[in-house]
Amino acid sequence: MKSIGSHGVLLLILFLLAGGLLGGILGEVLSGIQLGNLMPMLSQHYEIFNIQNVDLNLYIMQINFGIRFAPNLLSILGIFVALFIYRHVS
Repeated sequence: MKSIGSHGVLLLILFLLAGGLLGGILGEVLSGIQLGNLMPMLSQHYEIFNIQNVDLNLYIMQINFGIRFAPNLLSILGIFVALFIYRHVS
């Protein structure tokens, strides 16, 4: 196994983000197509974690923090495809 340098980690993160994004977009585009009960299941969002907004008021500025990760099955499949492609590219 190759050692992962800083460029390798950044490239891996870029591949995973692109795969998840493209899979999520594909899921949203295909959600209008009726293929029996398959498409609603593939395009449904499954919430993994949700950190609600936290407001930090510093009196000269207000900062809001929050993150939600709710992928659909096609975006998860896109992440696995991106990981497979990354392993064959590097």
